[in-house]
Amino acid sequence: MPNLNLGEILIPKLIKLAANKRAMNRLFIPLLTMLLFSSCNMSKMLNENKSKYFNTPFEKNNETSSSYQEAIKFYKILEPSSKMIQVNEFGMTDSGNPLHEVILSKDKIFTPQEVAKSGKVVLMVNNGIHAGEPCGIDASMMLARDLINSKTNLLDSTVVIIVPVYNIGGSLNRGGFSRANQNGPKEYGFRGNSKNLDLNRDFIKSDSENARSFNRLFNKWNPDIFIDNHTSNGADYQYVITLIATQKDKIEANLSRFMVNDMLPDLYAKMNDKKYEMTPYVNVRNTPDEGIAAFLDLPRYSSGYAVLHNTISFMPETHMFKPYKDRVWSTYYFMESMLEYINVNKEAIQAVRRQANNNVKIQERFDLNWELDFDVEDQLLFKGYVSKTKKSKVTGLDRMYYDRSDPFEKMIPFYNTYKSTLTIEKPKSYIIPQAYKDIIEKLKVNGVKIEQIPEDQIMNLQVYRIEDYQTAKSPYEGHYIHSKVQLSSKNEDIQLYAGDFIVNTDQIKNRYIIETLEPQAPDSWFAWNFFDGILMQKEYFSPYVFEELAEELLKKDRKLKNDFEEKLENEPEFKESSYQQLNYIYEHSPYYEKTYKRYPVYRKMD
Repeated sequence: MPNLNLGEILIPKLIKLAANKRAMNRLFIPLLTMLLFSSCNMSKMLNENKSKYFNTPFEKNNETSSSYQEAIKFYKILEPSSKMIQVNEFGMTDSGNPLHEVILSKDKIFTPQEVAKSGKVVLMVNNGIHAGEPCGIDASMMLARDLINSKTNLLDSTVVIIVPVYNIGGSLNRGGFSRANQNGPKEYGFRGNSKNLDLNRDFIKSDSENARSFNRLFNKWNPDIFIDNHTSNGADYQYVITLIATQKDKIEANLSRFMVNDMLPDLYAKMNDKKYEMTPYVNVRNTPDEGIAAFLDLPRYSSGYAVLHNTISFMPETHMFKPYKDRVWSTYYFMESMLEYINVNKEAIQAVRRQANNNVKIQERFDLNWELDFDVEDQLLFKGYVSKTKKSKVTGLDRMYYDRSDPFEKMIPFYNTYKSTLTIEKPKSYIIPQAYKDIIEKLKVNGVKIEQIPEDQIMNLQVYRIEDYQTAKSPYEGHYIHSKVQLSSKNEDIQLYAGDFIVNTDQIKNRYIIETLEPQAPDSWFAWNFFDGILMQKEYFSPYVFEELAEELLKKDRKLKNDFEEKLENEPEFKESSYQQLNYIYEHSPYYEKTYKRYPVYRKMD
């Protein structure tokens, strides 16, 4: 933001004082009036051109995006102008700078408790998670200003929470080259944060301070609707803005029907009226005319994380090739359209969410894994460009391109249905040893109710053993993710200790509990390596010592002897390996360690 003159410095102070009439005593008014008129025409600044005074860097130059410092400065200057806005620091980020929450409330209520009593819908907006995609940063600044000035009616039914810049480290790492395919702005941030993490893969694992602060902020407000603003990469087409909505098959059924049948048609119609026609996110296998597929919002992503809390979520994805001006304004109009929708449908939104929370609380079976169902094909009217080939001037080989002089409008396949590939029965509760304090902390931050065992005891529990799994060969966001997990389970008597934790599954956070604690879930904490200690055997045997003991074990255990002899008869390789034979006896003996591959989160079923 440019340097402020004397009038610009004093105007927000005057506005703040004006908001507090008791502070406007006879001494301050003449002094402030004199100072203001010495540098500028106060009447003109306050009345004729108030909005210009609060112009954003983008409005002054639509090829410009606000830096992190400019964005925070803008909100802090905006705050004294109205009692309807509050700007707070909230938690820390990896950059060493705090996360901020901007609260916009027409009724001037700024706590979740007051908002709950007021009956307002909570809309949360996140910006700059990928700091090279800054449309939301600039659009939210303009929207916040307008909501407390010319468009206060849009706050009749809603309290808005804005995260001005989420990836602060990435925003500070400004440049103009990291997004080679993007059409402006002139400077922007970088995708990775200060730890070079992609924050839109970090909501469940929470390796970053950003994610830990965001988890707390999200659960502080428990938003009814969540918007995370992005810019897309990929195919070329005619639309400025596309939309990822919560995956309809994953979210609770009543929320899904409401979103698909009522909310989305209204939002698409509103955007069309505002001359920024939308289409579903263009997730293609080859080119759009061959069809597009719905996005699977796993809990690592912001949208998938929101689903675990029964929050309807949206990722507007503006198109990287379109002018930055249009990308910002389309983002602005999408958020505006959402507020218009909430104004008319507040009671319906709140009713369907209450119903979803109640249903999830008593739900007995949960889907964990999904795959796209190509047998279910919808048709979508799509406006694209014909893809063609020509010789590359760089390689001399054929290259694909989209011919913007050859647009098309036609029906294309839209694969918008996912089917469950794994369903599990909910236990009555999970038991977690107190050693796993990081897991307990994540659960608590996300609003999960937890109890502690009061005294040492032995409890008969269902125990998982990890029979097989695959681990990625290269790191993904700092982890070697496990997948294709195969389990066996049986009931065992488990020694528990005073202070171990019980997580009952009679709560509205069940989706979060189950998708993080069940090891077969794709974004479980087992998948993200938080339980890898159990995957390494700690004790072994020395063959020359174990020989006599193995002989005694076979004599005493008739079943073990029969199984051993059957294996000798049927497996030649086993028969030729003395170590394999001794190891088989060892693994089926009381000497084999019980904790190896025993998943340390136990299930109480009865």
